[in-house]
Parts: sequence; structure tokens; C-alpha cells
Amino acid sequence: MKLTEAEIEQGLAKIDGWKREDGKWLVKKYRFPTFPEGILFVNGVAEASERLNHHPFISIDYKMVTLRMTTWRSGGLTELDFQAAAAFDLAYKRNEAQ
Repeated sequence: MKLTEAEIEQGLAKIDGWKREDGKWLVKKYRFPTFPEGILFVNGVAEASERLNHHPFISIDYKMVTLRMTTWRSGGLTELDFQAAAAFDLAYKRNEAQ
């Protein structure tokens, strides 16, 4: 179910660095020291996406990875988008720890 404006604002307060774009997208850029580290992160995003059955648009620009997501069938942001954002941030933290 599509979230209300208040619910979206509450969700954004809980996820660091994510921004809302065009009213219906969650977007975050991640920078990595090397290209292979960015690819390792993308693999972690793929695993989390499969677990949640919710997949972001992924842009890889050398050492910068950008994730964008929305819930198409709901016409905007849902709780699943925020769950996925938290899972992707966890994948980033795991990547940093390696």
C-alpha cells in the first residue's frame, strides 16, 4: 500500500542518506575506493533484493553506485521500499567490514 506523506517523512528519518526524488523514488549514491568493491556491494544488493523480492534500478559509474527504487504496483513508495533501503545499507556496512 502506498504510504502517506507523513509516513514517507518518518521513513526517510530512519534511513541515512536516502533522498526522495520526483515524489515517488528513493535514491542513494554510494562511493567506493575501488571498482571491484562497488561490484561486491552490487552483489550484496542483488542478494537482498532477491530475499525481499523487490529490486532497485542500479547504476554503476566506475566507483559510484546509485540505487533508485519505487513500488510500481502501488504507484509510489511503500514500506517495502524502506525495508529494502535498510537492507541495502546493511549490505554496504558488510562490504566496508571486509
